Amino acid sequence: MSYHSQYTYWLTDPYFDQATRDELTAIANDEKEIEDRFYKELEFGTGGLRGVIGAGTNRMNAYTVRKATQGLANYIISQGGDDVQKIKAKGVAIAYDSRRMSPQFADEAALCLAANGIKAYVFDALRPTPELSFALRKLGCIAGIVITASHNPPEYNGYKAYWEDGAQMAYPRDEEVIAEVRKVTDYNDVKTMSLDRAIQAGLYRIIGCEIDNAYMIELKKQIINHDVIAKTAEQLKIVYTPFNGAGNIPVRRILSELGFKNVYVVPEQEHPDPDFTTLGTPAYPNPEDPKAFTLALKLAKEVKADIILATDPDADRLGIYAYDKKSDDFIPFTGNMSGMLIAEYILRERRGNGTMPPNPALVSTIVTTNMAAQIAKDYEVKFIEVLTGFKYIGEQIKLFEQNNSYNYVFGLEESYGCLAGTHARDKDAIVAVMCLCEMAAYCMANDKTAWDQMLELYEKYGYYKETQYAITLKGIDGSHEIQKIMDKLRQDPPKEFGDLKVLRLRDYENDTITDMTTGETAPSGLPKSNVLYFDLTNDSWCCARPSGTEPKIKFYMGVKGSSLADAEVRVERLTDAVKEHL
Repeated sequence: MSYHSQYTYWLTDPYFDQATRDELTAIANDEKEIEDRFYKELEFGTGGLRGVIGAGTNRMNAYTVRKATQGLANYIISQGGDDVQKIKAKGVAIAYDSRRMSPQFADEAALCLAANGIKAYVFDALRPTPELSFALRKLGCIAGIVITASHNPPEYNGYKAYWEDGAQMAYPRDEEVIAEVRKVTDYNDVKTMSLDRAIQAGLYRIIGCEIDNAYMIELKKQIINHDVIAKTAEQLKIVYTPFNGAGNIPVRRILSELGFKNVYVVPEQEHPDPDFTTLGTPAYPNPEDPKAFTLALKLAKEVKADIILATDPDADRLGIYAYDKKSDDFIPFTGNMSGMLIAEYILRERRGNGTMPPNPALVSTIVTTNMAAQIAKDYEVKFIEVLTGFKYIGEQIKLFEQNNSYNYVFGLEESYGCLAGTHARDKDAIVAVMCLCEMAAYCMANDKTAWDQMLELYEKYGYYKETQYAITLKGIDGSHEIQKIMDKLRQDPPKEFGDLKVLRLRDYENDTITDMTTGETAPSGLPKSNVLYFDLTNDSWCCARPSGTEPKIKFYMGVKGSSLADAEVRVERLTDAVKEHL
């Protein structure tokens, strides 16, 4: 069906409500807008759905949410074998954040599940994504759903699906669920029911404080040195902003229960605001965006804070600034930097006090800093590298348990996400806040700052620096152009980027690692993915990867310098070389 036929169908079929038809009538003379809304289905990919809120097949709305949930429900039922009722009774846990339409989309998913005979456990208010990961395992659910668009702009929302291990679905299950969603081609085949009927049938259950309390207990198990917190809890000054999202209550609760006395919350960003009106223009609730920290930095200077912490709207990612005595200013940390601070602290302290488990493992993604491998080697911890996406880190936890091989200690990715412990199987900014504050307390007890500690890591392991370069290409033409860029890089790979030679090319789409000098190939050993990774001289690298959630192609890069200034020069040169090649 052509995009215009789809538009006419949505405009005239009584299945769609009057508000939807009115919205579509308003764009009747805007051909480009009609095309963008209907030229494709909003794709249920390996991370679920994500898109602009609005009417249309290529938008987040009640109908696309129901359709995706019907596919998930069909898949759940297909896994029931001879006892379908048992798997239905396990149910699906559902959480949501502060974005536009999040509570409504959560209920649309729950009522579709209920209409299929599958119990839904729905949180009574917004909750962090990692708490959903914890909750579904705590409740023994077969799956989980989070309604969130993470750090995307306010016009977006999304839908992430989890399986019973608490992680986002990985291969081959993700592909199987995607196939079921694609089979749902007629919106009239999608089931739903009223909220009252679902409650009366025992298929819609509200959950809340009982899960919160259990989650807090698990978080506290990751504290290593209670004494160091007690020693500095009344001196350490922490500024925190939840970016108007789900982190506010759990972050403040865990810090309070651990004894931290001086936690200052940015008042303008404390309560839910789906428009993120105080986070810059355009609004972008992303810990990577310096504009989003404007109010937090102002407050930090007023109260003379030691650290600034920010969680994104669904509270799975953590951004930080740390005070520097020398410059009398606050230093921004990348996700690589904060991840390394936490990782090195955990490994050092656990080895020092004898609480390191046998066969410990640190898990990182291919686009995360190479310092991770150096720290793991230094502390004699198994280092495992996976594809981009925290679901692959969560998958490793499951494999460790199934194979009785390694004990997971810490996992991180460059995009401000990490996880200490195994209470959740997705990145967890709440536990990251807790660990970061313990590390900051340790620094204060030893008369240094978190920035001083970061400098010590650079001196010990090398001045690693990473960056990104992204090209945004929207619509049908943009999607084709992104693929053309990947095809050219794959078919005619560069031999160097500037003065850095390409040593190896890892093509994860074709499962090959090619030695660029000898031409010899070996399997990559990782799942199939449209990703190209160039190993370069001098411990440098570049990785090309189309985004799975935005109309972008991203180039991740990393270098190793002899000083901060040298690393800065090197990463700028590499970025320029990548741009020049493109």
